[in-house]
Amino acid sequence: MRRVVGAGRVDVIVTSPPYNIGVTYGRYNDRRPREEYLGWIAQVGDQLAEVLAPRGSFFLNVGGPPRDPWLPWDVARVAGRRLVLQNVIHWVKSIAIDRDAAGRSAGLTRDLAVGHYKPLGSDRFLHGAHEYIFHFTHDGAVPLDRLAVGVGYQDASNVARWRGAGQGRRCRGNTWFLPYRTIRWAARDRPHPASFPVELPERCLLLHGRERVRLVVDPFVGIGSTGVAAARLGLPFIGFDVDEEYLRVAGEAIGAAADARAPPA
Repeated sequence: MRRVVGAGRVDVIVTSPPYNIGVTYGRYNDRRPREEYLGWIAQVGDQLAEVLAPRGSFFLNVGGPPRDPWLPWDVARVAGRRLVLQNVIHWVKSIAIDRDAAGRSAGLTRDLAVGHYKPLGSDRFLHGAHEYIFHFTHDGAVPLDRLAVGVGYQDASNVARWRGAGQGRRCRGNTWFLPYRTIRWAARDRPHPASFPVELPERCLLLHGRERVRLVVDPFVGIGSTGVAAARLGLPFIGFDVDEEYLRVAGEAIGAAADARAPPA
């Protein structure tokens, strides 16, 4: 990776490594001894720190099974050992909203449960409905375009109360609700056992500041979600993977996204 992209040339890294929880990949063993796995993640993290630009952002998506809640933090600790943890974002994949808690302005007629989760048959653990996005930088002081992924004020009367609210938007905060889209055929629509929705890396790129991105990298490209997000925004992208089939699928998806964005000839 260092030979391909060079030191300090990557403005944004958005990636999600294997979690070492026994997922069946095409060419990767996801059941390794814990220390061996973490040692490998640390080596990857060291390379990412070298290629990351001085004012760059590294967004690391990690989840884990309910029985092992320390796993995401163990991965983050070693992957970012040469960097500073600037933000921790919670990617919410499924959520239940009580009608009373939403308030009358939401217009709910009943309690609302939205998103997708994997049912867990257990009397000890809760369903896993979220993952982490750890945002690393070199010094913890990289400015962000928070309003690029902001939300409108629910109550317009609040706009006048906050300085800088002239756009009618506020910071979204560190909780992002991004459900998976419903698919009909996994082999065709999501031929990878652990992909994330394109909207996740897209938000990361916008949050860093689209105008400041010269190169985006994903060292675990999978089927190309980060590359598709970069193509949608017209940003240069380089991805890596050990599985040739995943690379083929990713290349087709990224190419289609680039073609869809390009103006007609």
